[in-house]
Amino acid sequence: MMWAYLTGALAGLGVYLLVRMFIRPSANVLSTIARIDAGRSGYISSATASAAGDRVLGGVDKARETLGRRLEQEANARGWAFGKLRRDLAVMNQPFAAMLATKVFFALGAMVFIPFVLFMFSYLGVGVPGATPAIVTLAAMTFAFFLPDLTLRQEAERRRRDFRHVVGSFLDLVAMNLAGGRGLPEALMTASTIGDHWAMARIRQALANARLIGITPWDAMARLGEDLGVEELRDLASALALAGDEGAKIRASLLSRAASLRRKELADVEGKAGERSQSMLVAQLVMCAAFLLFLGYPAGASILGS
Repeated sequence: MMWAYLTGALAGLGVYLLVRMFIRPSANVLSTIARIDAGRSGYISSATASAAGDRVLGGVDKARETLGRRLEQEANARGWAFGKLRRDLAVMNQPFAAMLATKVFFALGAMVFIPFVLFMFSYLGVGVPGATPAIVTLAAMTFAFFLPDLTLRQEAERRRRDFRHVVGSFLDLVAMNLAGGRGLPEALMTASTIGDHWAMARIRQALANARLIGITPWDAMARLGEDLGVEELRDLASALALAGDEGAKIRASLLSRAASLRRKELADVEGKAGERSQSMLVAQLVMCAAFLLFLGYPAGASILGS
């Protein structure tokens, strides 16, 4: 009886959340700010959105796009920021709506797949007692819902490390342009035009947008660092804001920051190499222990058997 009450309570909670989702809340400051932030960062994934719009969408893609847009509208209306998720998506240049729809589809897939597997087990004679199917299904749905976040986070951290590496080279290029007599805004734009790497293209896009909307280049870089979650870029923007147009005084600081970024990157690489060495050592010890167990098991079995 207790499991019946618990199952009914979960079903009622699901219906309540579904109804609340389709009831549009009244506008407040939090929801307004969320909509403004979503509109401000929308230019980041414009290339992805245009590429997606050029191809003919199938039934699944069209359903995912429609569901994603609906979920994004509901999230913005309620003021749900999803700051970490949006920053990871900005680094990967992926739309927020598609990610929300993917999470929901993964959960629905687990809701269909797990009961089917349990039914096949019961058909083969392997019974599952009590409320175990409901608990396993809910756990699988929760795991499937957050699985895209885990994958995205790993890929985003790898892209951020790549971005930091490019920032170090970008600072060297800016310092060389300052040494050639250019002003700081011109040096930033000229340095960003060298290379077609995705990180350099993002910096170049941010600086070009700064000219269009009438803000300083360092403010644009600070916004880019906030959107991507790259602390080094925001620190660089703060230093550039203090320097202003006095490029000759900032050149030494840029060179030192570039050297600091390279030292930090080298320390991270050495740390990861040390972790992999320790992992290899543990794997070798496990293999040696298994081999010794394999050699000693017959003798031990014969002694215990006698």
